[in-house]
Amino acid sequence: MYGPGFQTAIDVREVSQGLCGARRPGHFVGVATVVCKLFNIVRPHVAFFGEKDFQQLAVIRRMATDLNLPVEIVGLPTIREPDGLALSSRNAYLSPADRQRATALYAGLSAAKALVEKGERRASVLIEAATTEIAGRVDRIDYLEIRAADDLKPLDTLDRPAVMLVAAFMGSTRLIDNLRLG
Repeated sequence: MYGPGFQTAIDVREVSQGLCGARRPGHFVGVATVVCKLFNIVRPHVAFFGEKDFQQLAVIRRMATDLNLPVEIVGLPTIREPDGLALSSRNAYLSPADRQRATALYAGLSAAKALVEKGERRASVLIEAATTEIAGRVDRIDYLEIRAADDLKPLDTLDRPAVMLVAAFMGSTRLIDNLRLG
């Protein structure tokens, strides 16, 4: 993929900021670069990406738009276990007790969504509800934020389609999840 002396990289700056981008500097530069290279090699008409890594999906969508790539980017819903835990290869690192505690992520996201369905639009109230469900059951919350679904800009009020995103640690395992709100 990368020949001798390779020097070119794609930086989707704004969408890569914060969330997972804050903890993994350069990660989304690598993602955007390798995905663009693959698109140029394969030349697909459509590419499917899971919504579980919502920021990565947003980076790829922005890159495809900005570079006028002739590919439709389709997001697919997160696949979940019956108890709500998002499927992830990282789940294999969880002890049985941590696996059970990890269901707190979806419980928190769901609590916020239930409030949205009842009419709540203040991000601070929604974050507080999710935090109440999550905080006591995980070792550490890395982030818990509400962002605009299209450009991932922070929102104080849900006045357009939004997504709540969370990352938390269970021991040394960092899990991510998200849920669209409204």
